[in-house]
Amino acid sequence: MEEIGYSRFVPTKVFFTRGVGVHKEKLNSFELALRSAGIERYNLVAVSSILPPGCMIINRVKGLSMLRPGQITFTVMSKNSSNEPGRKMAAAIGCAIPVDERVYGYLSEHSSFGQHERDAGNYAEDIAAEMLATTLGIPFDVDSNYDEKREIFKIDGRIVRTRHVAQGATCDKNGRWTTVVAAAVFLW
Repeated sequence: MEEIGYSRFVPTKVFFTRGVGVHKEKLNSFELALRSAGIERYNLVAVSSILPPGCMIINRVKGLSMLRPGQITFTVMSKNSSNEPGRKMAAAIGCAIPVDERVYGYLSEHSSFGQHERDAGNYAEDIAAEMLATTLGIPFDVDSNYDEKREIFKIDGRIVRTRHVAQGATCDKNGRWTTVVAAAVFLW
């Protein structure tokens, strides 16, 4: 593959966003969640979970300013919906970034019911870190808790940092659809 053609499809920047929407129709609640996240005006294409080598994390405001309405936009997205009154839900994206900028990192999607927003975010972060660790050949016990795994990652020194974005909500008391989204949005 030509280097020029290849580089056109490798994102150089990413930003994280989240949102929640409530409506009597499920689709409309999703649209409102995308509006809340600021990404409703783009043609979103779901991609899998690789953070390209050297991909720079930028803030949401800067990222949104770089997009044009209707633009095809690649995202790693997590979403969750319910119309069960009082049901707690969350959607999260985890991110694990290697120390070596020539090595790719991982993004992970996680959605759950009954889980607090922070717990869902930490869980997604754990998933991303575990995927990166296994790729790098870092040994650890998959049944250990996250704090134990984090210590192994820290000691090994090949994972520079982890992070997450999460959105939690409690479903509308009147049974209207409630949707939560969390997304990593890629840019060039």
